[in-house]
Amino acid sequence: MFARTTSVLATAILLVPTGIAAAGTVRHGGVVSADPVNTTPHVLDGIVNAIALVGNTVVVGGSFGKVRDAGSATVLERGNIFAYDLATGRILPGFKPGLDRPVQALAAGGGGTVYAGGAFKTIDDAQAPRLAWLRLSDGSRVRGFDARIQGGTVTSLAGRGGHLYVGGDFTRAGGASRTALARLNAATGAVDPGFAIRPGAPRGSRTKVYAMSLTTNRLAVDGDFTTLDGLSRPQLGLIDVAASPAKVDGWRTDAYAGKCMDDFPSYVRGLDFAPDGSYLAVVTTGGPVTGPKMCDTTARFETRGSGKVDPTWVNHTGGDSLYAVAATGAAVYVGGHQRWLNNPRGRDSAGPGAVERPGIGAIHPRTGKALAWNPTRDRGIGVKAFLAHRGGLLVGSDTTHLGHEYHARVGMFPLPITPDS
Repeated sequence: MFARTTSVLATAILLVPTGIAAAGTVRHGGVVSADPVNTTPHVLDGIVNAIALVGNTVVVGGSFGKVRDAGSATVLERGNIFAYDLATGRILPGFKPGLDRPVQALAAGGGGTVYAGGAFKTIDDAQAPRLAWLRLSDGSRVRGFDARIQGGTVTSLAGRGGHLYVGGDFTRAGGASRTALARLNAATGAVDPGFAIRPGAPRGSRTKVYAMSLTTNRLAVDGDFTTLDGLSRPQLGLIDVAASPAKVDGWRTDAYAGKCMDDFPSYVRGLDFAPDGSYLAVVTTGGPVTGPKMCDTTARFETRGSGKVDPTWVNHTGGDSLYAVAATGAAVYVGGHQRWLNNPRGRDSAGPGAVERPGIGAIHPRTGKALAWNPTRDRGIGVKAFLAHRGGLLVGSDTTHLGHEYHARVGMFPLPITPDS
């Protein structure tokens, strides 16, 4: 069990300045503890797909219906979304909007609000197709926001300033034609005419943006596409969002132009910028295949400059999918249902040099080799959400044991508390 008392941890977290923090924006000075905190609540069914941090409130989205506080036997009904206090772990009693279908993406909003995207069509029986802006105080929708996402679901969200970037497999947003990617006015949901980047030429049946990561000037997107505005960008590309209008960045890679197993025509999944934006970490699925493929891997790509880029390093699981990644400067955390890392010669097996890292692991940002950090988790489907913040690393998945303890579908690994904290 976590050695420090809950009161000490709560004090340390409350000393952290409030504000929106997301993976890719927070630098850690070291690797998080392998011992999860004891205060996180439990999600009792389904899967957690997304986590956002709004001030000191954690918002959790996914496909589930029941939650409870740590140490409590009281089961609370929550329709695919709930929120809890970061320091105490207590579930917010007033935030309980009922979403009829899963939440797949979250983004912090200003003034105690959160954006939720997914497959849902109603909230508390009122129409709210696929994207909503919610108050944490009572779960009500913010009036005047009308994104009108049509033709598909929302799978990823990223916000900065007055802009909300939306990714998925939809065909319309804000009343305008937009394929899989849009930039909206964060207050009204109106589509931004200065951003009309169009992913295209999918490898599967439908164009889709799986994940996004945002810096001040660049938006990274990945998914089922091979072009952005007609330019070759197989499954991964960068967009210059500082330009007016926004344009496809000259940075490109052919690393994901190859095939994996037929069941995975598109196989790039999670991605995250380093805190300073100097590199991008990308994880994939794909299945065990022969040859020097990028299937079931983590890779680092330098992002400074332009032109064609090859990965700086690649770490293979040897046949198991990875879905989520968080780059903190001190580590590249990866999660899926993997059994191993450092396994380039494994084919659904442990090859020479493989190290066991069941369900979750950490990779050295410079060497590309697995760090000693090995808390373990029940593998299940896999980790679907990471969120790095100044107090540690939040994890969302579909299983109930993390770090050899019971933590149902949500957990947090804290940064070690030093005497000066």
